[in-house]
Formats: sequence, C-alpha cells, structure tokens
Amino acid sequence: MSTWRTELAEAAQTGRLLEESATNIGLLLAGTSDGSAEEAVAELVKGGRWEELNDRFYKKLAFGTGGMRGRTIGRVVTAAERGSHEASERPEVPCHGTATMNFYNLNRAIRGFIAYLKKDLKDAGEDRRPVFVIAHDTRYFSAEFARYCGKVCAELGCDAHLFDGPRSTPELSFALRQLGADGGVVLTASHNPAQDNGFKAYYRDGGQIVDPHAQRIMEEVNTLVSDSYEALPNQERGTVHVLGAEMDQQYMLRLKKNLLAPELLEGRPAKVVYTNLHGTGGWIVVPMLRELGFEVFTVAEQDAQDGAFPTVSSPNPENAAALQKAIELAEEIGADAVIGTDPDCDRMGVAVRAASGDMQLLRGNQIGALLAWYRIKTYCDKGIITESNRSRATLIKTFVTTDFQSAIARHYGIGVVNTLTGFKYIGEKLRKYEEAVPAEKRANYCSLDEEKTRALRLEYSKFFVFGGEESYGYLGSDFVRDKDGNGSVVMFAELAAFAMSEGKHVTDLLDDLYQQFGFYHELNTHLVMEGAEGAVKIAGLAESYSTHPPSSIGGVDVVKVRDFSREEIFDEEGDRIPKTGMMMITLADGRRYAIRPSGTEPKIKFYLFGNGAPDPVDLEASKADVKKEVEMLWQALESDALSRMGSLAPSGKDA
Repeated sequence: MSTWRTELAEAAQTGRLLEESATNIGLLLAGTSDGSAEEAVAELVKGGRWEELNDRFYKKLAFGTGGMRGRTIGRVVTAAERGSHEASERPEVPCHGTATMNFYNLNRAIRGFIAYLKKDLKDAGEDRRPVFVIAHDTRYFSAEFARYCGKVCAELGCDAHLFDGPRSTPELSFALRQLGADGGVVLTASHNPAQDNGFKAYYRDGGQIVDPHAQRIMEEVNTLVSDSYEALPNQERGTVHVLGAEMDQQYMLRLKKNLLAPELLEGRPAKVVYTNLHGTGGWIVVPMLRELGFEVFTVAEQDAQDGAFPTVSSPNPENAAALQKAIELAEEIGADAVIGTDPDCDRMGVAVRAASGDMQLLRGNQIGALLAWYRIKTYCDKGIITESNRSRATLIKTFVTTDFQSAIARHYGIGVVNTLTGFKYIGEKLRKYEEAVPAEKRANYCSLDEEKTRALRLEYSKFFVFGGEESYGYLGSDFVRDKDGNGSVVMFAELAAFAMSEGKHVTDLLDDLYQQFGFYHELNTHLVMEGAEGAVKIAGLAESYSTHPPSSIGGVDVVKVRDFSREEIFDEEGDRIPKTGMMMITLADGRRYAIRPSGTEPKIKFYLFGNGAPDPVDLEASKADVKKEVEMLWQALESDALSRMGSLAPSGKDA
C-alpha cells in the first residue's frame, strides 16, 4: 500500500477522517476516469488536509430545493486541479469530491436523469427518444458542464437543444415548454458564491423536478458508481441542436404579455440603471427595457459575463452591497430606479428614488407585495377578475413570505395558497391548474396566448394572478414555471409607470398600502456553518428545535408550534405538504418566526415576522415600533440558538 493510502487508513481509524468520507473517497477513486482525482486526494492526504477532505467527501450530492449544488473550487486547490492555470485564474478542473460539483457527479446526474426519462416514456407507451433542453449561466465551468451534458445525452440516444451561450434559468423553463421537451437542465448555482455551481433539473411541464420524480431520479443516480458508460452506435445516437436568437425573440414576445396596462408606459420615459452582476440578465433585460421606452444605463464594469464576479463579494441582489455600484451610478446621473438580477436572472432586486430624493432599497417582501397589489387591482379594474370568477383567482406564496401579501389578496377576495420554500412548489401548483382544464380545451396549451389560457383557467381551473417568495423571486404568468427575473423587470417597470401616472413615487404606493393594511416588517437572517462539521451542527440545531421547541422567547409565551418534519400539514387547497425540516412558531403577542436549514447553502435560516396597525398621523413611528419588536425577537432567538449549540459561526443578516 502506498504511503498516502496508509495515512488515509490511519486517519479514518483515529477519527481525523470521517468514516463516511473514507468510504466516499474509495467510491470516487474507483469510479472516476479522471486521473487527476487520485493525485488531488494524495496531495491533500500528504498535506494533512483532513478538514478539506471531510468537506469534499462527507456526503454525496443530492437534490435540494434548487437541484444539485456544490463547490467547484475547494478551499484548498491542489496542484492537480490547478493544472496549467495561474493562481489568479480559475483552476483547470473542478475540485474532486463526492460532495462537490464536478464531472463525476455531473455524469451521474445527467445519466440518472436520462435513465428515468426513458423509463417514464416507456411507461407512458411512447416509443421515442427523450428530448432535453440545456442552458447554462456565466459561472466557472458552466459552459463546459452544459456541453458535457449535451454530449452524454446524444451518446445515450437523446436529442438535446443546447443554448449557444449563457441564458437565464427562466428562459430554459420557457424553451422547454415551447419545444415540448421531456426534461431540462440549467447549469447554475443561482446567487451562490463564485466557487459554487449546480445542476438544476426540470420536468416536461417546465417546472423544477419535484417528488415523486426527484426521488426516482436520485434512485437512478445512486445506482451509478462510475462515470464510465458505453455510447450507443452512431445510428442510435441523438442530435445536439443549437438554440439562439429565435428562442430569445419568442421569449421576449411572451414577456411583454406580463404588461396589464402597456399604455401606462407610453410617453413616460424614465432613467433606469441596470446591472446583471456579471450574469445572464443583460441578454434580455436591457433590450426589453429599451423596447418599453426606458432610458437604460448599465454598470460598465459589471456588464462582463464573468464567473469570478470580481466587483461584488456576493452576486446576490438580496444583498445591498451587490447593488452599490448601480446606486452610485444612479446618483451620478439622476436615475429614477436601480434594478439588479442574479447570475441566472431568476431573482430581481431594486432601489427606487423616494420623495426625499434618496435612493431607497426595497426588500423582497416589499417588492412582492407591491407587484401582487398592482396586478390584483388591475385585473379587477379591467374586469378580468369579477364577482363571478373571483373564487377561481389565487395568489401563491411560500410559508416564509410576508402575510402582507395575504392581507392584500384577501381584501380583493382572492384566494391565497402557501407552499414550502422553493419555487418548484409554485411550479407544481401551476401544473395542477393547467391539468385541471379539460384535455380537449388545453390541447396545444403552450402555444396559446395569455388571454386564452387565462380565460380557460378562470372558467375551469384556478387562475394564478401572482406568485413569489421573500428571497426576491417573482412570477406573474404561467408560460414560465420558475421565478423569472426578466418577467419581474417587466412587471416592475409597469408598476413604476403606474406610480408616475399617479404623480407618486413607488415608495409612496408602499406607504399607502401600509396605511390601508397595516405595517408589516420581516427580518431574514441566518447562521452559517460550512463543511462537514457545519452540516452536523445545522442538523443538530434543527433537531433540537424539533424535539425541544421553546415554550417562550424573550419572556413572551409561545402559543403555537408547527413542525413540518413531524406533522401532517395540508395547504389551503387540501394538498398534502411534503415533510421537511421547518418549524413555524407563533408568540402570544402576534410575532412569529420560522426556522429551516437551507437546501442549497451551509446555513440555518431564520424568518421573523411582525406587524402592527399604522398611526394615521405618524406612520414612521409605527414602522419604528414594529421594527424594534422584530429586532428584539432576533436577539432572543440568537441567544437561544447559541445556548442550544454553544459557539456557532457568526450570523449574517439579509437586509
């Protein structure tokens, strides 16, 4: 046995290397065709990098709320991974590990997906090749991963449509439906840090994979222990087709259907600063805004599609710092608004010019509430939603999204449905609503225009008026089945034009809603615990809350606990909520909070909610009171978490 293998075995015996890590190292080395994997493991062993090895091998990647995500660049980059590239450059190959995102895991994911779809088609009595659509963002290795998926699809007898360059996640969902494909893949880690990438899987309805499909795909993936496979004979292979400008144009035409009152934008030019944060958004957003009549400026140094995201610490429009350069440019040129989207353009963040003249950032819950209100109000004003069909209109939100949206919807008599976190659950509802339309009426549904599908849903099913989640994801129509940053920009542009038509600022509209419905304030925060050790801490803390829920927090009694991991919970339509590791806790004074481990990041997340009746004379005082109560709740929660777990990593707040 070589020296490094002896050291590896000794580390496993002494506990420096987790038992699971040792097992997974063996699986990877036996199953990968990449010779640099053994070189990388040997280098880490010889250097005594046990923490790095545990982080890379403590688990096998599995589908979470956003599919499969992991690091492509280790905290320690080995010489075998660096290759011929300089230290300042991206490594030549992704980091090796069973818990990381690399060609070994990508191979197993796409082959498992292919195997499932072949069985799925056979069970449906269809004797044909599966058809895939494949897209990628601007991240490290995304383009190579996408081309690799296309190659594997073709060699295993599938046809694939591969975009000719970086495209947004929502355009993948749209293209899948337009082409009548069976599955879709987008290579992205959304708003995660630069070192991450992922494999996001979609079903033929255009929505992200959910159970039972997700579980069955993982069963197929788990049967694969090697990345080697035998390509089919040439005559049995599929074809890789290139997607480009034609699909972009189809998508942009449908995006314009998000406008409910396009006449509002006529003759109301506004200056907008947009940043794609080095991602895919500029491909559609910039030409779209200009077509709608806006004077668009971009942040030049952030226009470049660069997976290093060199100008931001995090390419996430949820974080104020990510929009700072855009805000500075807006101040310089006197722009009316700032809009930013994340690397795969499924999230949108904004800042707007307030009556004071200052630029004001809006939180995700505020943006969602404004868009929901405007769309519901406009549908009612235009007579599209009426007394006779109001019971068929519904808003969909996640359990951890503000109740402000619920108050608005119910004021207009619109139904509200709550789902688990993850837009795939909203997409699942949209599939349900489409399938509730009689089969003969929904033939060629994807080719029907918005007015026709809306009429069908209002008559036979449920009409989805708006959907969103607190993490800056929104959707206003059903021709895309995931949150859509491009469509969100169109909806926000119309909202801004409406405010201008009323002689108001967007912030004035928000205050008007607070006066009508009460002031709602939310705080989303988290504790970060990375790597194998962090995963154990997160699981332990989540288990602690489930087995020993608090009876009081900050001296206020707990009056209700909902444990989504143990209880049978049904949504407002009677559909069973899948069990998941989330707690929702309500206090005697009306404040509440939720706790859940993230499915895609090394965090345990806390969602805090407070609201209060507005002072008709001093709204700002009412806001300050509610904000103070929510901040005090977090102080008590953080103290409780630390007492449960001991010393944890520093927390980080999402403003």
